[in-house]
Amino acid sequence: MTAEVSPKDRFVTVYGRKPVLEALADFDLRVDKVVIAEGLGGAVIEEIKEAAADRAVRVQRASAHRVKVLAGNGRHDQGVVADVVARKMRPLDDALADPAHAPRNILLLDGLTTPANVGMVLRTATAAGIDGIVVPHRGVAGIDPLVIKASAGVAFHAPVLRTRTAGDAAEMLTEAGYPLYALDAAAPESVFDADFGSRAVFVLGSETAGLSEDVRLRIAQSLSIPMRGGVESLNVASAASVLCYELLRRTLT
Repeated sequence: MTAEVSPKDRFVTVYGRKPVLEALADFDLRVDKVVIAEGLGGAVIEEIKEAAADRAVRVQRASAHRVKVLAGNGRHDQGVVADVVARKMRPLDDALADPAHAPRNILLLDGLTTPANVGMVLRTATAAGIDGIVVPHRGVAGIDPLVIKASAGVAFHAPVLRTRTAGDAAEMLTEAGYPLYALDAAAPESVFDADFGSRAVFVLGSETAGLSEDVRLRIAQSLSIPMRGGVESLNVASAASVLCYELLRRTLT
């Protein structure tokens, strides 16, 4: 019997009047519903309602508190949220259910709390053809308008895999036979020389806190990116770009 998929593993929740209007205006996106705080009105709200009606998107009213809960952001929701269908988003366990069709190369985000970094990683990984990007519900910046903006909208279409925490993902992936690699400037072997085999997971940790304990204990090997010019390390999004395009290069040779 298949477990019921949580709405959090199917939708990207967009909040704020302008982001919701932009989502409704993008016909490449499927908007499931719009929720507006009770008693809220004005020209922009009417514009949102009309745009939703033009696309046959249902509009619901809820308390202002409920809208804040749905948005997960009490300061910037402006009383409006929308659920946008993320076609390639799914639970990690669903992606691993059929070993014959499971992702080959996976990024696992662990402790990345800066939305700009998460958005840029989603954009780069998708552009480089990475099969899956694990974005846990806890400990990582949520896929919100800031992340969407940093990804230039790619977040809606990225192959995002969801779990509760990065530790849960690390456990599931190692049990499924994936080796986990981490980036470490001091590691003796570089990402350009290592043999990753047919499938692998690459963990991107916080630049300040590093990897969480549950994830660190499951790392099979650490790898470095060669540095020159006295530079000690790269921003996590820049390091992800180097890694992702090295993986792509290997498929082209």
